[in-house]
Amino acid sequence: MSLRTRLALIFIAATLVPLGPTIWLTTNLFEHSLGPVNQLASVSRALEKTGRQYYQQASERLKEDAEAGRIAPKVYSGAYLPDAVREFRDSNEYERFTLTGDGGSQIRYLVRGVGGDSDAVGVWEQPLGIRMDDLSREYHDARGTVTLDLRRGYFLTWGLLVALIWLVALAIVWIVATRFSRPIANLTEALRALAGGNFRVRVPNDRTDEIGLATQAFNRTATELEQSRDRLVYLTQLASWQVLARKMAHEVKNSLTPIRLTVEEMVARESAPDTREAASGRRAFLEQAASIVVDEIESLERRIRAFSEFSSEPPVCPEPLDIAAIVEERIAFLKTAHPEVGYLVEAAANTPSALADQDLVKGILVNLLENAAEAAGEGGRILAKVAPIDGRVAIEVHDSGPGLSDLARKSLFQPTISFKKRGMGLGLSIARKSALLSGGDILPIAGELGGAGFRVILPTGASHADDHEFGAEHAIAAYPGR
Repeated sequence: MSLRTRLALIFIAATLVPLGPTIWLTTNLFEHSLGPVNQLASVSRALEKTGRQYYQQASERLKEDAEAGRIAPKVYSGAYLPDAVREFRDSNEYERFTLTGDGGSQIRYLVRGVGGDSDAVGVWEQPLGIRMDDLSREYHDARGTVTLDLRRGYFLTWGLLVALIWLVALAIVWIVATRFSRPIANLTEALRALAGGNFRVRVPNDRTDEIGLATQAFNRTATELEQSRDRLVYLTQLASWQVLARKMAHEVKNSLTPIRLTVEEMVARESAPDTREAASGRRAFLEQAASIVVDEIESLERRIRAFSEFSSEPPVCPEPLDIAAIVEERIAFLKTAHPEVGYLVEAAANTPSALADQDLVKGILVNLLENAAEAAGEGGRILAKVAPIDGRVAIEVHDSGPGLSDLARKSLFQPTISFKKRGMGLGLSIARKSALLSGGDILPIAGELGGAGFRVILPTGASHADDHEFGAEHAIAAYPGR
């Protein structure tokens, strides 16, 4: 839940909780203030009831007087009749009471069939003593005032006013909460991006309050982290190149030392007395010195070639490969160089084709088989196995040599100083780089012949697309300084 929503909910809770007591208090106050109005309503209802009773009693008294003959009627018949009498005669009513006179001050009693004439109408009149029209008007005026639903109108007006004020306050709280929460949300997103490794993220800031100070602190921290990261990357790359430079210097020194000593010996022998025996010795020595110099120059060329291969980025051309056949071919090729080593190949029948670069795979196999042959030594054995593992193709190379030391395991795939007689320290690094570029990898495993063991994982056609992309990215990450 966002901070803005929480602030809005806090406002709603803070305003709705006291609303109940407020409504109760205002209702009681309103009821108390309506006391005179309620009395007026009672008076108007009593006045209406009294007027009706008085009119009814006057009507009954007039009817009794008429029937008793105490009041003489006016009899109307013929064609010429007052409008009120004609309207009564045409209505087919037997009797009727109406108000007449000034303001309804008299009551009139009309009866049909007076004196035995069915068309004759008798009219009796008697004063009321009050003006009924004035009484009715006063009653209606009071009733009109009282019949206004003051309570409903009050509560409707009060409710609308409270709702309007509450909504306006809620809108203000929402706007203020948005103003405060948006920078915090932006700062949170920036922190998430910074934690994900994006050191270039910055938060726009035009505030001078606490949030603005926090944003300034974040931007300053992000800038410092970016600078520190850049310095660290530079120093890491520099350290990598320094390691390679020290290795290259060490390897070149190893070759230049015998060359220098040989040349110094040649100069020393040149100053010796020129006799037949000395000349014969110098000739033999020169032949030996030339051989030493040539060997060391070839060693330097191998070192330079190895560093060149390590720094190069070979093109990757994946194709379906019969890994078992390639292993057989590489072993047959290397047997002549190591006739003292025994080779054994085990290939599973259900091994699928690998989708990889043939030259890279051959280079990986040559490196692993050469290392295994040197480790096994005379009379040693090498076991090569090809089998499917988890939807991929695995190549395993085991030797009967002494195995890997703890020191060698720590820097197994790093371009370090080699402990072998003719080693460059780059073979396994180059081999793993080739495996990564092919979408696979190389990892050490427990040797089955008592020595070292390595497993090469290569993708098949079904998994190559994703694996190759991952392998290339992995290779770039593994060798950032190339």
